[in-house]
Amino acid sequence: MTSDSAALPIVFGLDAEKPADAALDWAADEAARRGAHLQLLHAVLPVTHHVRGVEETTHHKALRRLGDEALDKATARAHERQPELGVTTFVTDGAPAQVLVRQSAHARLLVLGSRGLGRLAEVLSALSTTVPVSANASCPVAVVPEAGRTVEEPPYVVVGVDGSRSAGAALDHALEAAASRGASVRAVWVWQRPLLGFYDEEAALEACRRHLYAASDGRAGAHGDVPLSQTVLRGHPVDVLAEAAEHALAVVVGRRGREGFTGMRLGSVPHGLLHRASCPVITVPPPSGEGL
Repeated sequence: MTSDSAALPIVFGLDAEKPADAALDWAADEAARRGAHLQLLHAVLPVTHHVRGVEETTHHKALRRLGDEALDKATARAHERQPELGVTTFVTDGAPAQVLVRQSAHARLLVLGSRGLGRLAEVLSALSTTVPVSANASCPVAVVPEAGRTVEEPPYVVVGVDGSRSAGAALDHALEAAASRGASVRAVWVWQRPLLGFYDEEAALEACRRHLYAASDGRAGAHGDVPLSQTVLRGHPVDVLAEAAEHALAVVVGRRGREGFTGMRLGSVPHGLLHRASCPVITVPPPSGEGL
């Protein structure tokens, strides 16, 4: 991590109409743990997305006031949780996802609350942020659910590994996150039996183990104090990773793995985990300027 990136803020995307307190708390703790600044960002949809006519200006001003009030409350909550934390607020006009993606170029990590939208609603809603931001952000994106759950002790972070560059970046992020929390990392490679053809399952699993060790051993050296386990599991990657991370601090995945279709911004695994996982889902882009 360079000094420039270390100085970048943790950015929390605030939804004034549906506050995500658990995600805000997570963002405040993450910023304090990393010695970073917390930036609270709220985007107000342009008037073209609201009712048209003489009430546009009044309605838009009301939404801006609502955003300012929500930012004040969020600032107070962040300071109550982390009294020494530096917090700034920013409200602007624009589609939330577009604003957040632009801001990601100047962030160390983006944190969002999960709105709990279904797959179709995520596509159609102008307020949808989790999928488009996870797919396009320049920095890692953490989506934190509101539902309470139990974190296993000692704590651990799950990371999906498949040999892609995105997965390598995800493993680096998981190791760094675990180091800051005194946690271990469980690197998981998921093998899914193809629908067609005959396969020697044991030989396929052994090949996956070799690939997993090769992909993870070389990256663990920078965080030699972080316990790292490597496991190959059978099944659908989304289901397997969600189950493996049920009591984890977080599950970390690359934006698009080896099996993603050309042109896809977000692979099916991170997309599925955003709707399936009960823990925070952190999606990590590939290193700057690199593909898979």
